[in-house]
Amino acid sequence: MYNKLTVEDVDVKGKKVLVRCDFNVPLDADGNITDENRIVGALPTIKYLIDNGARVILCSHMGKPKGEPVPSLSLAPVAKSLSEKLGKEVVFAADDNVVGDNAKKAVAEMNDGDVVLLQNTRYRKEETKNEEAFSKELASLADLFVNDAFGTAHRAHCSNVGVSSILKPAVAGYLIEKEINFLGNAVNNPVRPLVAILGGSKVSSKISVIENLLKKVDKLIIGGGMAYTFFAAQGKTTGTSLLEPDYIDYAKKMLDEAGDKLLLPVDTVVAKEFANDAESQVVEGNIPDGWMGLDIGPKTIELYKDALKDAKTVVWNGPMGVFEMPNFAKGTNTIAQALADLDATTIIGGGDSVAAVNQAGLGDKMSHISTGGGASMEFLEGKELPGIAALTDK
Repeated sequence: MYNKLTVEDVDVKGKKVLVRCDFNVPLDADGNITDENRIVGALPTIKYLIDNGARVILCSHMGKPKGEPVPSLSLAPVAKSLSEKLGKEVVFAADDNVVGDNAKKAVAEMNDGDVVLLQNTRYRKEETKNEEAFSKELASLADLFVNDAFGTAHRAHCSNVGVSSILKPAVAGYLIEKEINFLGNAVNNPVRPLVAILGGSKVSSKISVIENLLKKVDKLIIGGGMAYTFFAAQGKTTGTSLLEPDYIDYAKKMLDEAGDKLLLPVDTVVAKEFANDAESQVVEGNIPDGWMGLDIGPKTIELYKDALKDAKTVVWNGPMGVFEMPNFAKGTNTIAQALADLDATTIIGGGDSVAAVNQAGLGDKMSHISTGGGASMEFLEGKELPGIAALTDK
């Protein structure tokens, strides 16, 4: 497991510290930030550095500008938001080449506790290819490196892996430290019983996660559209439900290997069409022709709540149904509430599950909500994350 130096292990006073954050936030048509969670998530590390007299140089990507300046993906709105939240000016270095005259001048004029934000790192095509020349340009601005962008930890780019090999020490910020502690311990050193809940639409996108977790968990609960491929593997009919025919044999194999560790829905809320106001009913076992499964049924909810009641660690990735539609959100919302009521470490791993928990208003009742969709998935698959592996060991 990762045991990396963190921001508190190094002396930062008077040092120029390059910090890779995840400011990949959604913007509306007018360039206003519509969800500031990721900015808020970066504040503890930034505030620690300011309070300890560092000269803080922030960098991040936003969206996919594909190696050229795209004005609508500028980090200017992030600088404005950060200035408000920190109560001090964050100087925005608006260089289309990221490390240009504006950045060099801003850094040269810094005093201890000052903050500069660089332009979108993906304005440079070298960034996603991890080319050394751009890594060196970024590194030339600073004395040491802090990575706090868990959302890109599964990618080897210049602004996380490249600079780590040049700027030493390269240490973890608070966000990455928290992700390592929660996700890492949950999978590799859990307080048992450990229960994993996997939902979402596709078995294909979760194969490695299922395989890795089956070796480690005491129970694995399956919901969402992926359940119907398992139904087919059991010989049940699935109507017009989401189905991946190419993965039925795989699902059979998993069922054979998992034994009673793997829990599948025993009843399903089915509808005539994919719409909130569609005609619906609850069926047990087979899903009839012309009907599609859109949520887990009431008996399944009770079965899953029962499986969770003694759990001490729970990892949840993927909703139980089409939670975006109120009429098919009950399974997801009830499981979220069950987790909120548990005396256990509850970890929500990325993507739709985070949206579902927040939609249910239960985000603050979870022990940890992962900030990285793809990165948390790869963590749960047992893969090494290059952005974390590149940091300096304790």
